Amino acid sequence: MKLLQHIKSQLKYSWLLFAFILVFLIVWNTNTLLSSLRKQERSKMELWAMAQKEYIKTPNLSNLTFEVLQRSGVNPMIQVDASERIIEIRNIEWDRDKKDSTALYALLSKIKKENEPILIQYRDETGSLLVDQKLYYGNSALLKKLQYYPLALLLIILLFGAVLYFVFKTARIAEQNRLWAAMAKETAHQIGTPLTSMMGWITLLKEQRKETSSLLEIEKDIDRLHVITERFSKVGSAPELTLLDLNETLRTTLNYLEKRSSEHIVFECILPNKEILIPFNPQLMSWTIENLIKNGIDAMKGKGTLTIELIEQEKQVQLLISDTGSGIKKEILSKIFKPGFTTKTRGWGLGLSLAKRIVEDFHKGKIGVLATLPGKGTQFQILLNKT
Repeated sequence: MKLLQHIKSQLKYSWLLFAFILVFLIVWNTNTLLSSLRKQERSKMELWAMAQKEYIKTPNLSNLTFEVLQRSGVNPMIQVDASERIIEIRNIEWDRDKKDSTALYALLSKIKKENEPILIQYRDETGSLLVDQKLYYGNSALLKKLQYYPLALLLIILLFGAVLYFVFKTARIAEQNRLWAAMAKETAHQIGTPLTSMMGWITLLKEQRKETSSLLEIEKDIDRLHVITERFSKVGSAPELTLLDLNETLRTTLNYLEKRSSEHIVFECILPNKEILIPFNPQLMSWTIENLIKNGIDAMKGKGTLTIELIEQEKQVQLLISDTGSGIKKEILSKIFKPGFTTKTRGWGLGLSLAKRIVEDFHKGKIGVLATLPGKGTQFQILLNKT
């Protein structure tokens, strides 16, 4: 078993080594090809220089020398004398009547950087230097294009690697989601067994005694546990959306949390005086609202004002949840909805990631931070479609 896991671990990262070897071989092969083309082009230029030298020695050209001089290839060529004065140009579009010679000398400076010059020299029988010229030539268009070939291949391989990374990352996230869903369903199942027993004991106590405030609150908490088990059981499966009053869900959630929060937390509710009917899942939406409210209470450290405002728009409803807490730092603002990210010493970092999944994946809405200021507070926004 350990051997199999070790093999899988090695194969998992073997594609990186394979990609590196592939890039190395392609670059090496391309450089070899470029080097070979450079040598071929220089051989042609040297042959042309030899023909030019032969022409200087013997003005009466042979057929072979004439043919070589006529076929100068495609490389841009500039022939200069000992004073670096241009004598002849070839394979360069140039109109002497329309163009300034300074532009031509600027082109010469550019060509000088591409290749070493070829000497065209002629000495007489005494060894005196009669002709001292140089041939500068630039790279052909084909060679220039091929120089960018390794870069293009590298970019393609990087893109391919990025696609592979995205596929592996997506598969890993999907695997994590399945794991969390399985854990949630198992948690709901484990809670359900003692919860059923507790509901039976409450019914028996109500029959034996009169209903007291303590007994009623215990019953509410048991109902609350029942709601929580329903929430966990829905994780990982597509929930059923029902046309219900969002106001009623908000009031029920707020009443429960307000009674169980610090007396130093002031709840301000700004809700429309009418039903707001939209398709949503009450258990999951209540869970989302609770997560945002509890985060706000934690940010205020048990003292401050929590504001919940519901605004009806033409095609959407907007829910704003604001606190007067410490705010969110800019450097972590983009990470707060990622699974596992938390700034608390305790916690799994799943609250906001679950809220995002409930709102955006299940309800096709939007959730985000509308505003935040250090030391002033944070305002979350939820947008839900009315149809």
